[in-house]
Amino acid sequence: MSTPTNGKPPVQQDDDSLGMIDDRMSRHFASLTPAERQLAIHLTRNYPIAGLSSMTVLAKAAGVSSPTVLRLVQKLGFRGYPEFQTQLHAEVEARLESPIAKHARWIADAPQTHVLNRFADAILANLTSTLSRIDHAEFDACADMLADPKRRIMVTGGRITHALAEYLVGQLGIVRPGVTMLSALSNRWPPALLDLRPGDVLIVFDIRRYENTILSLTDTAAEQGAEIVLLTDPWVSPAAGNARFRFSAQIEVPSAWDSNVALLVLVEALLAAVLERTWDDTETRMKRLESLYDSAGLFRRGRPADGRPR
Repeated sequence: MSTPTNGKPPVQQDDDSLGMIDDRMSRHFASLTPAERQLAIHLTRNYPIAGLSSMTVLAKAAGVSSPTVLRLVQKLGFRGYPEFQTQLHAEVEARLESPIAKHARWIADAPQTHVLNRFADAILANLTSTLSRIDHAEFDACADMLADPKRRIMVTGGRITHALAEYLVGQLGIVRPGVTMLSALSNRWPPALLDLRPGDVLIVFDIRRYENTILSLTDTAAEQGAEIVLLTDPWVSPAAGNARFRFSAQIEVPSAWDSNVALLVLVEALLAAVLERTWDDTETRMKRLESLYDSAGLFRRGRPADGRPR
């Protein structure tokens, strides 16, 4: 559940109680009592550990009563706390699923159609689901922050998502100055964070299976006053507790690996939004860059062998 700058999860208009617990809390947040909202925020910030404890322990940790816990889970569409925990256990299992286990499940459930069609259908569904989750006010607030030239930006990713981080740095570094890539080697992070100032931004990618080093990095950066932007999946990285902005993308496809397509769409949408906000300065930067390209003779000019202009 994304948390915009006012500290409250975004309100969704869909009242359907089906889906993941995080989505259900987002959809119903506007209709919750103050105590139920307090509980929902506690569950989100401490997902999934908080919900795995007994109802009494959860109520005490959230500072609410046990009847409040029961009322919330019923509003989310569960008949009681045991059913709520059954769903939560299933979500935790999905978070930790290995590529080998994913492949075995997809093979067992695979429909008798070509893999291209199955994959394309999954990607389109992922994009629709991902975009429907995004709170526009939160997205705009994040773009405003990334467009602020007074803020320096650092970016990193995990084992699979590091390529997305590098792509974001390459593009965002053209749009505005002060964008750097953190090394994939965690032992190089402390020197990189040495001069981190309050208000600087750390963008991290972290999808299942979540990496302990990413959580440690966001802990350290948050302690130094950095603003954290997290791009994650529906099961939500543990680093979410440190994030000012969190965007969850659907990643599951009929493959042993998860898909980065929806995450890439979020990256490119953020790039477009920042470019729109900074165009007066960015246009000058891009013209200078084109001059540097020309001086280096990097790109071919004129007509290629087929006679068509480039």
